[in-house]
Amino acid sequence: MSGTARRSTADPRVPTAPAVAAVSVVAVVAVVAAVVCAAVAIAWAVAGGGYFWPRWVWFGVATTAAAAFLLGWTRRHPPGRRRRLAAGRAVLALIVPVDVTVWALSGGGYFWPLWSITAWSILFGGYVWVVSRLPDRREQELTTRVAVLAHTRRAVLDGQAAELARVERDLHDGAQARMVSLALSLGMAEDLVRADPEATARLLREARSTAVSALDDLRTVMHSIHPAVLADRGLAGALRALALDLALPVTVDGDAPAQLPAAVQSAAYFATAECLANAVKHSQATAGGISLRHDGAVLRIVVTDDGIGGADPAAGLGLRGVRRRLETFDGRLDLDSPPGGPTVITITVPHGPGRLQ
Repeated sequence: MSGTARRSTADPRVPTAPAVAAVSVVAVVAVVAAVVCAAVAIAWAVAGGGYFWPRWVWFGVATTAAAAFLLGWTRRHPPGRRRRLAAGRAVLALIVPVDVTVWALSGGGYFWPLWSITAWSILFGGYVWVVSRLPDRREQELTTRVAVLAHTRRAVLDGQAAELARVERDLHDGAQARMVSLALSLGMAEDLVRADPEATARLLREARSTAVSALDDLRTVMHSIHPAVLADRGLAGALRALALDLALPVTVDGDAPAQLPAAVQSAAYFATAECLANAVKHSQATAGGISLRHDGAVLRIVVTDDGIGGADPAAGLGLRGVRRRLETFDGRLDLDSPPGGPTVITITVPHGPGRLQ
């Protein structure tokens, strides 16, 4: 079985374990009730008959059996509003026959159960009205989920707009400006190729240097969008390559599955890179660490450093941006950074078909 979560495909026509247990309890109660009623009738007959008091025993046994049946019927409803409404109907279905039966066994006469039935009906109507307006747990979960999705959607759109603006600015100020300079240098070289070969050679050298710089700028922009090392080496290899380029010694242990979605790998990579960048800039650390763990459909990355601590997501845009990036995947960033250190950042990224449930 794969590590990703699977949706249950149980046949709804097959009784569940709680339903089978409820039916068993009702069957046992029915058998016990039949035995008790027979024993009471035999005892009355042996005692010589007279006033038929066993009917009150039968009434009590029948009431108990009905209560057990209604309890089992109520438990078969899913938890939440439907079960609460079923419980109200069960209470009303038990009380009304009990009142009518007591009236009949007491000799009839004035039909006083009319008032009790009316009162219980009014109470049940009020109960239904209140329960119908109480937020159901599932509805609360869905409402919260919709609010989170709306928030993350706005954050993603804002982040994408900011990212596109940054890429456009980097291309305009970097590669585009160098390509314009390259075109000018080549044009000047073309004009001087016969008149001044030395100047032409100098311009060609400058053009070559400008082209190399433009390629470096393009590689930098492409790396900020989706590093090629992720596709070449996977997440674990990319993080090890990132650690080698840092001024801070960083150890990397653990591994990540190769089948991680590309978007999840990218989010985890950039989140880890931002945490390490903060450690290099602000923590005054002498060493750091990255630990990768994969549990089923959840990827966890723990980033640590032995710096001065005191990191606060509200104090800068870096960690807040990481949280926004992770929220897109239902991810989470947990920070433990007491004054004096060490700092421990846990990045949790669920993935797979069940991550949005």
